[in-house]
Amino acid sequence: MKKIIAPVLTGLLAVSLLGACGNGSGNGTGAAAGQTSGGSSGKKVEIEFFQNKTEAKATFDKLIAKFNEANPDIKVTQVNPPDAETVLKTRAAKKDIPDVVGLGATDTFKTLAAGGMFKDFTDNPLVQTIQPAYIKMLNDLTGSAELNGLPFSANASGVIYNKAIFKEAGVEVPKTWDEFIAVAEKFKAEGKNAFYLTYKDSWTTLVPFNALEPSIAGTDIFKQRQEGTVKFADTLKEVAEKQLKLLDYGQKDIFGKGYNDGNTAFAKGESAMYLQGVWAIPEIQKANPSIELGVFPLPATNDPAQNKVISGVDTLLTVSKNTKHPEEAMKFVQFLLQPDNVKQYIDEQKAFPAITGVTQDDPVMDGFKEAFTAGQISDFADHYIPGAMKLDSLIQGFLQKKDAAAYLNQLDTEWDKVAARK
Repeated sequence: MKKIIAPVLTGLLAVSLLGACGNGSGNGTGAAAGQTSGGSSGKKVEIEFFQNKTEAKATFDKLIAKFNEANPDIKVTQVNPPDAETVLKTRAAKKDIPDVVGLGATDTFKTLAAGGMFKDFTDNPLVQTIQPAYIKMLNDLTGSAELNGLPFSANASGVIYNKAIFKEAGVEVPKTWDEFIAVAEKFKAEGKNAFYLTYKDSWTTLVPFNALEPSIAGTDIFKQRQEGTVKFADTLKEVAEKQLKLLDYGQKDIFGKGYNDGNTAFAKGESAMYLQGVWAIPEIQKANPSIELGVFPLPATNDPAQNKVISGVDTLLTVSKNTKHPEEAMKFVQFLLQPDNVKQYIDEQKAFPAITGVTQDDPVMDGFKEAFTAGQISDFADHYIPGAMKLDSLIQGFLQKKDAAAYLNQLDTEWDKVAARK
């Protein structure tokens, strides 16, 4: 998912106001004084839907309007602040969890679920509508058999490419790392940018890391690191080397350009490839509706069978364990999980469905289908790394200083610091 690291003052002020309205009751806006859940008072039940994807706000607004129209006794309001995960953790500390939460399968979700903040869906019939692979991802992430969220949508990350530029250069989609670098070298030799890198926004440095690590080292090493049987300094050397290699093929001033700059520049044809997730596609197409896009997994190794599409739970839906309106909150969750609503969401957001019976049919995504069919899929590596490590900042600093040994040692040091605080 797109992870925005941004100033949070505005979001925190908004949170304070929301918390004041809720009297710190832990029930979000739905617990405001004077509200009731029944129709006898003639008042609507208010449900707060808090979600972390800024690019999905307009799509959720449409779905919320549809739900509110069909349910005149309930009013759902969307809250989508900057740096939403930080805001949500701040609210959790005040026991002010929103009624319904849309969140990625991240360390934040893992921490809040472990803290008993969310409803247990383990025996809920809706689980039977979800693709088992994504249920397993949540259980693997939390390390618990209890299911505290329902996967709604998944994403995919790899390489987005400009088909016209590839055709003009006479190059094919690469299947191995050596072929990938050869394609990049060809564009560089022709005076073109192979990639448009946007490392002013530190979160964008996670995209190549997530694409490289699972195919090269595998996400099991994070469990092994937790057990103390491996060190990053020994297991992630090849990942670090390839992170640095990609810098050779970006535009000038890669640390002066951010995500929005990259979307616009790539749309204008300023690079042949863009190392991003499918969440960037709607923004690219807004900037250039006629652009012909394709996607392919970043070939991290020279074994095509080992190279994976990075796909994880982009948005899961969960309900506050202490909401005063559990029936209404669940009614909204059930509504969002209806196939026609999931289809609307994935079509507009270029995402992938987490429920069965719905498909992503956009031809732009064809380049990922082979890997999905073959089961060459991995979760995002950073989902297994504690948020307190601030991995994005560590990677950004590494790519600026280019000292791989120091970077890997720092990963080990920061991991141990976080572990010691638990």
